[in-house]
Amino acid sequence: MASRPNILVRLWLGFWRGLTALRMAVFNILFLVVLALVIGLIIRGGDKLVIEPDTTLVLAPVGIIVEEYTGSPIERAIQEALGQDVPETRLRDLLAVLDQAAEDDRITQVLIDVDRLFGMGTGTMRELNEAFARFRESGKPIVAYGGFMTQGQYFLASQADEIWLDHEGAILIEGYSRFRNYYRDGLDRLGVEVNLFQTGDYKSAMEPWQRSDMSEADREASLHFLAGLWREYLEMVASNRGMPVAVLVELVENFSDYLTEAEGNFGELALEKGLVDRLVSRPELRAEMIRRGAPDDNGSFRQVAHGAFLQPEMPKIMPGDQVAVIVAEGLITEGNQPPGTIGSESTSRKIRQAARDDNVKAVVLRVNSGGGSAFASEIIRREINALRDAGKPVVVSMGNVAASGGYWIAMGADEIWANPATVTGSIGVIGFFPTFEETLSRIGIHTDGVGTTPLAGAFRADRALNAELRSILDTFINAAYRDFLALVAEHRQMSVEAVREVAQGRVWTGSQALEFGLVDQLGGLEEAIASAARIAGLGEDFQVRYVEPELTGWQQFLAEMGASALLRAGLEPGMSRLFNVLPAGLRQNIAEDLALVFEATQAGRPGIMAHCLCEAPM
Repeated sequence: MASRPNILVRLWLGFWRGLTALRMAVFNILFLVVLALVIGLIIRGGDKLVIEPDTTLVLAPVGIIVEEYTGSPIERAIQEALGQDVPETRLRDLLAVLDQAAEDDRITQVLIDVDRLFGMGTGTMRELNEAFARFRESGKPIVAYGGFMTQGQYFLASQADEIWLDHEGAILIEGYSRFRNYYRDGLDRLGVEVNLFQTGDYKSAMEPWQRSDMSEADREASLHFLAGLWREYLEMVASNRGMPVAVLVELVENFSDYLTEAEGNFGELALEKGLVDRLVSRPELRAEMIRRGAPDDNGSFRQVAHGAFLQPEMPKIMPGDQVAVIVAEGLITEGNQPPGTIGSESTSRKIRQAARDDNVKAVVLRVNSGGGSAFASEIIRREINALRDAGKPVVVSMGNVAASGGYWIAMGADEIWANPATVTGSIGVIGFFPTFEETLSRIGIHTDGVGTTPLAGAFRADRALNAELRSILDTFINAAYRDFLALVAEHRQMSVEAVREVAQGRVWTGSQALEFGLVDQLGGLEEAIASAARIAGLGEDFQVRYVEPELTGWQQFLAEMGASALLRAGLEPGMSRLFNVLPAGLRQNIAEDLALVFEATQAGRPGIMAHCLCEAPM
């Protein structure tokens, strides 16, 4: 009987077999990547888009309409492959498609399909409203179709000459609200001590961590700016539908009674009240679009999706005078951050890139952010100042929200343009540092020790905040608020007292901010770009260029083909287990709150935040 190898030999053989398996796995992964590349090249080689006459442009935005995609292209491909992606459509793509389609004789009509749209902010609505107004000057008809329409979907549908609703469809316009989760009771049960330092009577961003309900100050301020946004929505929709605002208001506020009278038939009620023009099924929709346009070879109407239509029409940036657009969207944080988040270093790098480019004569900073780190905001503001000192004018275009830290990075521009429905203001500063000494003591863990000074060990999250540190943070937060007020006063040429009157952490709409002198003009991105060109003396002959990180050829390949195909081939979809018992929307709200707290307390130190938690309602 043969003897077994000793344990060292067996360990070596096991290690070698594992290494061999790893080599084979890596080889197989590389093989799949190369195979995906070859297949992609073959498919793309003969897939040139041809648009024939009498083609219908199908505008079908998916998910949320955003300023820029969240995450890098590779990250998005991986998330898509894992089934974790958040569908998004870029606003600038929709605007470009409409402008191009208006000039393209092959496009004879537009069909808006709203079924896969999740929502959009109020500032986005205004931008789209103006873009569709430009498109209608071409005289080309627009039809909108959908099943169940929420108020964001219905707003997009209202841009059409005709709105068609499915026979079994419904329209539900609910108005704007601001409800939040409040954690005080839960934190008490966990023994978490929340140490909050804030300035301004209306600075309510961190209220949920210290209260179990909304404060009266927050209730007053929130209702004030929401009423302004709601008025904007009603006026745009009513104007698009050719009905008085009062009629639309009366219908929304008494919708339950009207639905009861209609015996629950949403479609007939919408038709009777003028919200829609026809009730049609999908087959009826196709037949009518064929009659108005032309048939294709697949039994439907000749059509092109807005994404496919945009790609071959995108103009190439050539040397010459340019207005650079830098998008600043999302939470403001320190360091390098991917698209969808504003990083002090990554955003500053874009600003410096524009400063170095001799072809860039002016910059438009497109801000869509409720704020974040006060320190990161100040870094970006100083880069904006340096860009202006270099002789290049900077114009800010506010999107859905540019408040708190979002206003901080905007205030130093030569001009600030806001949409009437932009959420802005919230000039204030907060400090936040939770401690967990009671939480630990409940499970028998206690913290004790010695330090050489009163501040030694004061930043430990397992110890109560001592009096010295509390005094320091309180003084620092108040000083940061004074600096914020002084900077606004300097940039906006106002007195500090005048700024203080409209600050206090209070949120305003763009129209209200214009009255107080916090912004210069009301308008969208196109107007801001035109103003930047005017300030730079460019006339009409200039190009618009978005400043974005350039991908290497390998990164581009992985983003477009390799990563998604590879992951689909070899990995199972993953899903977060956090609060699986709760609805997805509620899980997301709580996760966003926790993410902000993590950002505020990273590196084991108190977070000094300029954030409003006041994102524009969808």
